[in-house]
Amino acid sequence: MTTPPRQAIAVTGLRKSYGDHVVLDGIDLHVPAGTVFSLLGANGAGKTTAVKILSTLVGADGGSARIAGHDVATDPDAVRAAIGVTGQFSAVDNLLTGQENLKLMADLHHLGRVAGRRRTTELLEQFDLVDAAGKPAATYSGGMRRRLDLAMTMVGSPEVIFLDEPTTGLDPRSRRNTWQIVRELVASGVTIFLTTQYLEEADELADLIAVLDHGKIVARGTAEELKRRVPGGHVLLRFTDPRALESAARVVGRTTRESDALALRVPHDGSLRSLKSLLGRLDENVVEVDSLSVHTPDLDDVFLALTGNPDNQKVTAR
Repeated sequence: MTTPPRQAIAVTGLRKSYGDHVVLDGIDLHVPAGTVFSLLGANGAGKTTAVKILSTLVGADGGSARIAGHDVATDPDAVRAAIGVTGQFSAVDNLLTGQENLKLMADLHHLGRVAGRRRTTELLEQFDLVDAAGKPAATYSGGMRRRLDLAMTMVGSPEVIFLDEPTTGLDPRSRRNTWQIVRELVASGVTIFLTTQYLEEADELADLIAVLDHGKIVARGTAEELKRRVPGGHVLLRFTDPRALESAARVVGRTTRESDALALRVPHDGSLRSLKSLLGRLDENVVEVDSLSVHTPDLDDVFLALTGNPDNQKVTAR
């Protein structure tokens, strides 16, 4: 019998309102340990409120939440000891060096002098900050500041890290470096709760994604599962001969023709079975295709299709 994965985050019926404005309307979240979970939603959808509740910064109006096995409402100190939080805006002290920032965090975690120095040295090496350790944080680039911020979050060896839009404002290289750090943290057993405005980021990193809209979870699943829910996937067939294009159109049936480009767009659900079936029909009818490419909706399409419309709240989550 297979043992189910341990849940690092377990949320049931979480609710939060500010006056008459409902921010979270009974959401459920279950995040296995050692994974990346991404919460997507438009500005004002409730992402930051969810993070604040789960990190014990504000209280919920209803429902329950457990982080690393500890109840957020009844055992907040244990939750705080088990988590790290890295916000959109860096918590780095510009007047201190990188090493001093880490030592300060070690003191706040009551690690002791020897243990604090050891942990500081480990994190400077892990986050590739050894050469800049003695320089003021004010001189760091955006990417270096983000690495230092993450290193400071790791001083207490958290089981769960909340990353609230961690790569906002970073250049593409620094963003990808941050992604690699996140992957390494997860490989070491850390659980990541990620909110982001970069849908490519969720696509790259997240094992599971939930879409939050008007305070409700309107969809959840892997990136590929969510993409398959949105229409628009197709196979683009290109031909060198107009007669081959005509033959393919007769064989395939429902298509969109691009006559000038000698191409056909065939609706496709993204599955391997569907692609094999299409190629089989073309082969059986001796239709020669010059090239083909498979196009599937991306998370931008998913996001636009599922958010911003109150009717989308009727979509049931997987």
